[in-house]
Parts: sequence; C-alpha cells; structure tokens
Amino acid sequence: MTLASKITLVRVAMIPVFMVTMYLSGGESGMWMYISLAIFIIASLTDFVDGYIARHYNQTTDFGKFLDPLADKLLVIAAMTMFCEWGAFPAWALMIVLTREFAVTGLRLVAVQKGNVIAAGWSGKVKTASTMVGLCVMMALPGIQVLNTIVIAVIVVTTLYSGAEYFVQNWKCLLPD
Repeated sequence: MTLASKITLVRVAMIPVFMVTMYLSGGESGMWMYISLAIFIIASLTDFVDGYIARHYNQTTDFGKFLDPLADKLLVIAAMTMFCEWGAFPAWALMIVLTREFAVTGLRLVAVQKGNVIAAGWSGKVKTASTMVGLCVMMALPGIQVLNTIVIAVIVVTTLYSGAEYFVQNWKCLLPD
C-alpha cells in the first residue's frame, strides 16, 4: 500500500472521532466545536497531502482513485449530517449532495465494468474544496444564518455543476456495449 493511500485511510479513521466531537459540541460554539473544526481541517488537509504525494511520487493507483473521493464524501457528509440534525443545513441540500455522490459513484462503477477508471475532475475538486472550506466556516462561526445560507448555496451550485460535468464528459460509459 502506498503512502498516499495510507494517508487517505487516516482521513477515514478521523471521521468517527470528528463525529463524536461534533455531537459533544451540540452545534454550539465552544471547546468541542473548535476541536471538531481542528479535526476537520486536519482531515481536509490530508486530502491535499495524499494527492500531492500520489502525483509527485508516482503513487497514483486505482485503489487511491477510488478511496480518496470516498473519504472526502464520508467526511463532508458526516459534517453536513450533524448540521442537518441541528437545523443549520437543510435536508433538501443534503439530499442533493447525496444524490450527486451516488450518481457519480454509479457512473464510476459502470465505467470500471467497462475497463475505465474515472478520476476526480477539476470541477469535482473545486466542489470538494469549496464544500470543505464552507463547512469550516459553519463550524468556526456556528449559528450565523447569512453565512450558512451562502455556504449552502455554494455547496449546492458546485455539487450540481460538477455532477452534471461528470455525466456530460462520461456519458459514453452509459451506452450499451
């Protein structure tokens, strides 16, 4: 297993710890929310570190192409789910994110069955980065509705755009053989 994949696995292992600290925060500003924010930032930074290592040290693998976006999805959906529970993130927006993630994952699975691997595209990376930054803002400044609304709008727009782009660029994978 490559170093890049090991770093990605560390990100996955951080998610339950993040969820516990978020739960303990109760959605309020304070020690547990700041601990959650620190864990989320560290986990988010591992996304950039593992990508850098994979590209610059020729450690790009199919396993990494699969695991890295999955780890990102699990991390951001964990945060969104907690905010949704507290009423700070609407369920419809979470459903848009989940639908996009399942649809793109399904597209990737179809592509793999046909011998192709669909790596993360540029718009998907922008979506992931803007989502992670936005969720950090929501953790750093909980309860500020105007900021939440802006973050949610950015997440929804980048999610819809990147999802559409994946299908536009890879629609041939859905054609019968």
